[in-house]
Amino acid sequence: MLPIGFAAFLAFGVVLVLVGANQADLAKALGMDLSRSGLLGAAVALGAGTGVTTAGPLADRFPHRPLLVGALLVAALALLTIGRDVDFWHAFAHLVVLGMGAGFYDTLLNAAVIHERGVHAAKPLALLHAGATAGAVAGPPLIGWLARLGDWTWSFHATGAIFVLLAAWASLVRLPAPPRRAAGQASGRIFTLPLLALAVVGFAYVGVETAVTLFAVPWAQTLLMLPAARGQTAISAFWLGLLGGRLAMLGLGRSLGTRFLAAAGIGGAFILAAALWGRIPQLELVTLACGLALGAVYPVMIALAGAEFPFAGGTAAGLVAGAGALGGFAIPWMTGALGDAVGLATGLATSSLWCLAITAAGLALARMRRVRSAAR
Repeated sequence: MLPIGFAAFLAFGVVLVLVGANQADLAKALGMDLSRSGLLGAAVALGAGTGVTTAGPLADRFPHRPLLVGALLVAALALLTIGRDVDFWHAFAHLVVLGMGAGFYDTLLNAAVIHERGVHAAKPLALLHAGATAGAVAGPPLIGWLARLGDWTWSFHATGAIFVLLAAWASLVRLPAPPRRAAGQASGRIFTLPLLALAVVGFAYVGVETAVTLFAVPWAQTLLMLPAARGQTAISAFWLGLLGGRLAMLGLGRSLGTRFLAAAGIGGAFILAAALWGRIPQLELVTLACGLALGAVYPVMIALAGAEFPFAGGTAAGLVAGAGALGGFAIPWMTGALGDAVGLATGLATSSLWCLAITAAGLALARMRRVRSAAR
């Protein structure tokens, strides 16, 4: 399961940077300002919110393989049918459908690992999400190369072809069955304060991840007077940092938890605030450091969701990931709107505040766990 999961997340990583790496060409082709760029980039997250939320309950109840194949083919269809003559809202619709397919299999694979590994799911999840970061690192230079060969649609179509190949591979792979609850086995409420805290982490983290990816090129061009290629390199550097954070997690002897979430949020907030305030020209180093600080947040969050709700691990992971997708839609949109209204630096600076929201939610979840342990 892990090889196909890693490959699927590798493609998911390319999807995450597809709009950001093509931002300059898309802005020209579709006549977009920063606000519309943010909205277009958020379209993938909007679709992913539907996909990840829907996938959780289905993954807890139905065989995983046909669901995975179907989700991969939906993503492929959205990418292969987009053309260079598309207008803004048609492009938006294609990206929403792409997000639905990619988000669905994201939660499905997360749930499969949780179902198979239980409380030991954190490190396998880190490996899968390392695939996403590797795809996002490799994506921008490959996307730029394809754009130079043809135009921005080439990278969309190439990624769609990859999804077709993945669907063919997935049809041959055995995946773990959803767990069967024994008669009388305890379940419980899922809409609780711990889920809310994890949802805040997801909302803030994915929002920051998407905003940094989407606005790295304007950051380079508008704030630092650098060429667009430096912004594309900064996207790769950011995801390289995320990859480093997730690989470092694999090397630790114990699982990371709530205190790590709090520390990661503070680190990300400080790096972004200092870079924007000081207009640091080494943008690639800034985004690399930010990625290292935040790298393990997402897999830790998903693992904590599975541990908090063992009776419905897929559903919990899907709801938390859905909150992340909502943040990936709302935060870039707000960032772009603020950038148009009062300046890109101010818009991007709000990402520091969202990093602090990760810290606050991590500390709140740690407190809830202590109270619960003392009550037993």
